[in-house]
Amino acid sequence: MITSRGVQQHQARHRSQARRIPPHLLIGIVLVAIAWPLAWAGPAPYSRYTFFPLWLGYILVADGLTVHRSGTSLLVRDRLRFALLFAFSIPLWWLFEYANGFLQNWRYLGASRYSTMAYVALASLAFSTVMPAMFVTAELYRTFRFFSGVRRWIRIAPSRGGLLATGVLGLALFVGSLVFPNVLFPFVWIGLFLLLDVVNVMTGGKSLAEQVARGQWDTVLVLFAAGLTCGFFWEMWNFYSMPKWVYDVPHVGFLKIFEMPLLGYGGYFPFALEVYAAYHLLHTLLFRRRDTYLCFDEMH
Repeated sequence: MITSRGVQQHQARHRSQARRIPPHLLIGIVLVAIAWPLAWAGPAPYSRYTFFPLWLGYILVADGLTVHRSGTSLLVRDRLRFALLFAFSIPLWWLFEYANGFLQNWRYLGASRYSTMAYVALASLAFSTVMPAMFVTAELYRTFRFFSGVRRWIRIAPSRGGLLATGVLGLALFVGSLVFPNVLFPFVWIGLFLLLDVVNVMTGGKSLAEQVARGQWDTVLVLFAAGLTCGFFWEMWNFYSMPKWVYDVPHVGFLKIFEMPLLGYGGYFPFALEVYAAYHLLHTLLFRRRDTYLCFDEMH
């Protein structure tokens, strides 16, 4: 039984922890302070190996700020599960690299300097930061008033048949984007989300479809904010780095902000939803139960 005194003591510990500066926040700041200048102006070969430490720094800073503001975070709650986010991230982005073999929407400058094995290893290390970066950013946003509450909007609650049709549509859009890349390329980001989210519903995992069926849109909102924020830093830090990526996007390759066309930033919205859906699918496959680790999607 929890007494009022026990609750008060727990709240006091929570406030005390939130006021401290977490050590990993300071480590993250140091990593960013070293890796950012090296990435943009450092001598070779050191500048070629800055992506992972730079983004690890970002992740630790965002997670540390979350601890400072709220007393909890992804890293604090479970270090092993935190590390698992890096592992989950690798196959997800390699899937998009496979898709880009058909789309040809981006290419890497300077990648030819590496052997095949070195490229795969370094690329996998870089890809591992995508999911944790997205989720620590989402949890950080939840500590701010604008994102802290439940956001109610229209209810979208299709029948089971409607959900199955949505999943089939998602698969068709994803495959179609690979078959007709010059026309359907934007749907590579939308189709996979629709498919994975429906699979999560059918397998009992957490899903955004389940939330919007209740008229709850705050997780979608915070994921949109996290996706756009990470997208900004991905593109900004990429701009003066080498190796780097550049875009060849049909029809919309104008008004660039850094290397990304302005309209291309819209892809970060569905991409954030895809990362969320992919995480919950992988979690269900691995643990055979619903996730209780993430907190930014638990508002009621």
